[in-house]
Amino acid sequence: MTRPAAHLQLVVACVVLGVGVAFLLEAALGSDGYSTLVNGLSVATAQPFWVVNAFVGAALITMAWLRGTRPGVGTVVQPVVVGFTVSAALALIPEPGSLPTRAAELVVAFVLLALGVAGYLASNTGAGPAEAAAIAWDPPVPFRWSYSIVQGGGALVGWLLGAAIGPGTLAVIFLLGPAVDLLRRRVPAMERHRPERHSEHG
Repeated sequence: MTRPAAHLQLVVACVVLGVGVAFLLEAALGSDGYSTLVNGLSVATAQPFWVVNAFVGAALITMAWLRGTRPGVGTVVQPVVVGFTVSAALALIPEPGSLPTRAAELVVAFVLLALGVAGYLASNTGAGPAEAAAIAWDPPVPFRWSYSIVQGGGALVGWLLGAAIGPGTLAVIFLLGPAVDLLRRRVPAMERHRPERHSEHG
């Protein structure tokens, strides 16, 4: 994949991911584990969400870097594009009324989240905090499970600190990692590449 094509795929996939996050938030059936962690820490420390998000994101990126997973342009583009897309999409998506409508939005959200994460990772331009933390432990732990561990650990800590969880949280924890892994193994445009790593010997 050429660099312009990779950057285009990165941006498009992040937009898809952002719309998925917006549907997840609108469904109000539980957020992803990473957001639950940030929300819980925000509640516990009385700090704004964006401040806690910046610190948690930096901590996970640093941990991943120490494990050999280098940040890249995608590490910066992902949170920026996703953040702007979420804000724009929330203003356009009508608030759901009934539980069946919210459940349908959760299904749409899950599909878009899987496509967005798989698509932007396939650009091989660097990963955002949650994905980088999972990639950093693959190997020895396959991404489909390391991602579940990252999301599950975040959800547990966030919940213990006072953040809410729900069916959407559980779907992300148990199903999103395997779904992303399946897409990256079966869809050519999302073909899995080994993450760029550095070693102690350069």
